[in-house]
Amino acid sequence: MRLVIFAYSRQGCETALRVKGALRAPADECRCYASEKYAGGEFEPILSPCSRFTGPLFAWADALVFVGAVGIAVRSIAPYVRDKRTDPAVLGVDELGKFVIPLLSGHIGGANALAEQLAGALGAIPVVTTATDINGRFSVDAWAARQGLAITNMHAAKEVSAAILERNVPLCCDFPIAGELPPGTEPGELGDVGICISWRKRKPFAETLLLVPPVLHLGLGCRRGAPVERIRQAVEQVMTGHKIHPKAVKCAASIDLKRDEEGLLAYCAERGWPVSFYGADQLAALEGDFTPSERVLRVTGVDNVCERAAMVGADRLVVRKTAHNGVTVALAEERWEARFPG
Repeated sequence: MRLVIFAYSRQGCETALRVKGALRAPADECRCYASEKYAGGEFEPILSPCSRFTGPLFAWADALVFVGAVGIAVRSIAPYVRDKRTDPAVLGVDELGKFVIPLLSGHIGGANALAEQLAGALGAIPVVTTATDINGRFSVDAWAARQGLAITNMHAAKEVSAAILERNVPLCCDFPIAGELPPGTEPGELGDVGICISWRKRKPFAETLLLVPPVLHLGLGCRRGAPVERIRQAVEQVMTGHKIHPKAVKCAASIDLKRDEEGLLAYCAERGWPVSFYGADQLAALEGDFTPSERVLRVTGVDNVCERAAMVGADRLVVRKTAHNGVTVALAEERWEARFPG
């Protein structure tokens, strides 16, 4: 966790050091700042104007903790607040360490959980104000963030959170469920608003909050020199045909003969998918039912590239070899389960 701590008085600096110790951020990922009068030692000076000084730190950090008046924190971050999906957690702590207040990104950014953790370490009172938390209902966006799921529609997330305060909301899941469904939810696939956990583009409810786990491995094969446009077209044709949400793809893979294929590398970079390459012996050693090709065997030394590459680190094929204009595509799924309370 990349952490920034601000302090504005001598007592505030003492409390800031307690905060640093409690959160145990690695030294190279923790930056402490104090008003120029109190800077020195572990504290670098806060330069004026404070709000402009805060901007680059707001972009860098996973969490910012302001030890002092909440108003200072609000004024410092105000120009940079953009989106709850990307804004860092922001917390306020009074200089005596009596109260810990999550100010921004309580759920997705983890500020509420961080406040509970920090309050426990300081012997302070966490002042959590989000409605689902104080009413003991399911905070779907916080849970999704902890589970590493993509929240595909923030409007739907708001609708679900509002509905959960009034009644139980239906939840359907394409994966095994570990534990009891959380308060505010019930099994179901019908209704005006609901939660769906799937790697497919599904919309069982009039307003569907689709949560997508990154569990798919994309296996790729291609003829030498295949351009990025051809690879993009082949992959997106498969994704569309099987209604696969792109956020479900965790990584891509191919044979090491393709590690210098510019089109393949460019497409994976465009999508933000890490890509790995494996030797023919590694791919051939995988057990399973794969679609063989004599031509591929002669050229690469293994009977199938895309299916075998997709299965490295995965558990089952969900899309078999699909060929399009010199590009082959396959997808495999990791084993995953929805854990509650999580």
